[in-house]
Amino acid sequence: MRISELSRSSAVPVPTIKFYLREGLLPPGRATGRNQAQYGPAHLRRLRLIKAFTTISRLDLSTVREILGVLEDDTLPVPELYEQVARVLLGREPEPDPAAQPATESTVDEMAAQPATGSTVDDLVGRLGWQVGPDAPSRERLGQALGVLRQLGGACDSDFFLAYAEAADRLAVQDLDLLPHHDAGADAERTDRAAAVVRSVMLGVAFTAMRHLAYTHHAALRYRHG
Repeated sequence: MRISELSRSSAVPVPTIKFYLREGLLPPGRATGRNQAQYGPAHLRRLRLIKAFTTISRLDLSTVREILGVLEDDTLPVPELYEQVARVLLGREPEPDPAAQPATESTVDEMAAQPATGSTVDDLVGRLGWQVGPDAPSRERLGQALGVLRQLGGACDSDFFLAYAEAADRLAVQDLDLLPHHDAGADAERTDRAAAVVRSVMLGVAFTAMRHLAYTHHAALRYRHG
């Protein structure tokens, strides 16, 4: 298909597609003449992927580029694939607040260094039997979140967070069950690895949305006036 057809099929404007081509986010099409090229299903899938990441997941193009780079590395084993995606997502810098003082690295460390924060994370990991290294990015982020909760007076013990951890464990197993077995063949694994990353990102968005729906529902039931 020509770039105009690709634009119609993907609902991505032609100038945006040309920008993605220049930036290397979208691979070049098959040249058919001067300044003309043909594009195929792989280009359409990549555009839809970029659009989903930037609109639904609210990721910036720099983060999307890194995720696409991880996807294109066929040498990564599945565990490393998930860890690399986590490093990309958890390494994102928040949008700057003009009215706020810039947070320093020591400020973040202080948030995570509240008493018993590390032991709570270790306890959760141990109780679930998770085999994750001490430098896992998600482990560090969990510690930071718990540190902030303690700092702001919202501290909860490991028993409270166990329900969250158990839910995360069940959901991860359910997600991984959709992947082919390791002996299913390289082509099948490569295709499903891309789908696995998409699910990893999008299901995180979906779960957050569902949790807020549940909050809305139960808060209305508990605090309904009259």
